[in-house]
Amino acid sequence: MKKITSLLTLVCVAFIAVAQEDVNVEIQKTYKNEIAKLMKNKDLVKAMDLIKEQDDQTIADLITLTEIEAPPFKEDKRALKFKEMIEAAGADSVWIDGEGNVLGLRKGTKREKVVALDAHLDTVFPEGIDVKVRNEGDTLRAPGIGDDTRGLSMVVAVLRAMEDLSIETEHDVLFIGTVGEEGPGDLRGVKYLFSENGPKIDSWISIDGGDIGRVNTMGLGSIRYRVKFLGPGGHSWGAFGLANPHHALGTAIHYFVQAADEYTKEGPKTSYNVGIIGGGTSVNSIPFASFMDIDMRSIKPERLEDMDKILREAVGKAIDEQNAIKRRGRPMRAEFEMIGNRPSGEGDPNTPLIQRALAATEAFGAEPRITRGSTNSNTPISKGIPAVTIGRGGKAFGAHSLAEWFYNDEGWKATQLAMLILVAESGLAK
Repeated sequence: MKKITSLLTLVCVAFIAVAQEDVNVEIQKTYKNEIAKLMKNKDLVKAMDLIKEQDDQTIADLITLTEIEAPPFKEDKRALKFKEMIEAAGADSVWIDGEGNVLGLRKGTKREKVVALDAHLDTVFPEGIDVKVRNEGDTLRAPGIGDDTRGLSMVVAVLRAMEDLSIETEHDVLFIGTVGEEGPGDLRGVKYLFSENGPKIDSWISIDGGDIGRVNTMGLGSIRYRVKFLGPGGHSWGAFGLANPHHALGTAIHYFVQAADEYTKEGPKTSYNVGIIGGGTSVNSIPFASFMDIDMRSIKPERLEDMDKILREAVGKAIDEQNAIKRRGRPMRAEFEMIGNRPSGEGDPNTPLIQRALAATEAFGAEPRITRGSTNSNTPISKGIPAVTIGRGGKAFGAHSLAEWFYNDEGWKATQLAMLILVAESGLAK
């Protein structure tokens, strides 16, 4: 079991490394000066000190939330607890929207725009997984404790410190816990927030994984399909000659990989993966259905459109070939079901929010690096809305594995940084 867990952990870490793309950006002097001035503000200094003083409470909140299961599409119990925490911290109004997101509004003095601070409620783990937090020395161990429950506890801590010391901002701030960030959730929470049903949001700050230094401003887009091959099905001997969905599936994968491999050898980075294959009833039955789940990713939206065409052409060719050789029965067909669609895009590194995030990160003694990833920020970035995803601080390992752990190595600094960026973007009231 230990060997399997270690292997899963290494796979997760390798994926994170591949998903990011570091870019160096010059930080403008205007924003360096702005951040330096804020860090000397007496009230803000007191708030940062309070975040450190209240760090035990932040860790207690982290443990409480981690021990509430939040599998995909079943985040409601954790959402209710998070709502309770946001209310207790002092938000002006708190509610759960039509998709299940928790929103806490803190009104500004001018109220000319809205800035959001977000972390996601869901984890990748299904119901029944043991999420009890084990405290081993200075390390907390439990599935989901870093990704992204740690971010939720930071959102609460920022609000609590600002309320306790009456740190007022010029513009409204929304403290948010979103549903559906992971895998099958397909960013459903943040997509809802930026739909016609959501509130007006002008700037977006997410906390999700990584240490201080990460400033994610580029969205890694992806399209995911479940492709089903459907035929009449029958006995392997008595109905021999019927179109066979499994045979078509195998041929489709062959044609898809051939074409996709050639296409992805050059140009902006693009990837593809057939991750799940299924179907059939027994070894002596011609299957009536086969399916495969495919993930395609690219840094450019137009590349995903090309990959979509390559996939559809491969499936169409395989279907035609299998129907051409059938000896009896009705022809088979294919159905495409989109099971994931994450937008891509790149934020302008010269926008005030990104510059403030970089300047604040540098002011904390870390080397800021712009990265690309698949986070809640993908959606606002794709819509041209300023957005960043910053790290949860401390030390963590094994995201998406049962062996996940979090070590609170000066983790309060990441919470302070989140508050600094938030106050800079929403304007410290005079």
